[in-house]
Amino acid sequence: MPRPHLQPADPDTNSDTSPRVLVVGAAGKTGLAVSRALAARRVTVRALVRTGARRPDVLRAGAAEVAVADLASGKGLGAAVSGVDAVYHLAPNVHPDEVGIARRVATAAVAAGVTRLVLHSVLHPHDRSMPHHLRKADAEEVVRAVVPSWTVLQPAAYLQNLLPSARQGSLAVPYSPDAPFTFVDLEDVAQVAATVLTRPGHERATYELAGDLTSVRGLAAEASAVLGHPVRAVGTDPAAWAAGPGRELPAQAREDLLAMFAAYDRRGLAGSATVLTHLLGRHPTTWAEVLRREG
Repeated sequence: MPRPHLQPADPDTNSDTSPRVLVVGAAGKTGLAVSRALAARRVTVRALVRTGARRPDVLRAGAAEVAVADLASGKGLGAAVSGVDAVYHLAPNVHPDEVGIARRVATAAVAAGVTRLVLHSVLHPHDRSMPHHLRKADAEEVVRAVVPSWTVLQPAAYLQNLLPSARQGSLAVPYSPDAPFTFVDLEDVAQVAATVLTRPGHERATYELAGDLTSVRGLAAEASAVLGHPVRAVGTDPAAWAAGPGRELPAQAREDLLAMFAAYDRRGLAGSATVLTHLLGRHPTTWAEVLRREG
């Protein structure tokens, strides 16, 4: 099948002999990290972005091509998936039509002859107390039903989400700072994504990606030691979050996140580091290591 006319970032990097992977959601922090990890393995990355997205970011992350598509309508998906060897699918955050988007991407890929798709899901997608987790569980089922060769990644919350607050000296979260959590390094997730996209043996596998058991209070104590200044752990009022930062979100996204905070407050979000350790061939990157690398 002929490849669509797209704009290569650099003719020298756009090799017809290297594997070609479409990264859906390439302009976000996860998509950028996955693109960098793939480009480092000499994979030709085609970055799928929405109209108006910042293209310089995806090009700096190693994308050789940029495709534009509307995930809500499916417009442009056929051209975006044409000629690629695999798809990495990451839906927009807390999107109400996540299942429909997964169906459109998976169906377009298979129609174009692409049989390999890796879905970026979430840790514990079947937790019924969090509606947006359940949408990811349903998206997983769509992908499993439509795509012949799928892999599902279920990462925990990123350690990087807390870096700005740690630098400022206060990890303020709208749930209990003592709730049990297993966070994960985004770069570890990107490395796993690149591995399962480019090496055989991961077809029809579902992988939970989590680090060591801790809490926000535990992370604050570690950050204090590594950064050399006090870092506090503070549990804030979810209603204050809803009236402040959450006010700008669509109503459904705000309610989904409030439900998530309530679930975190009750029991945290903890998984096991066993699978990630196996996939990386080493222990998952720790919070202290992330702080030293990025702090």
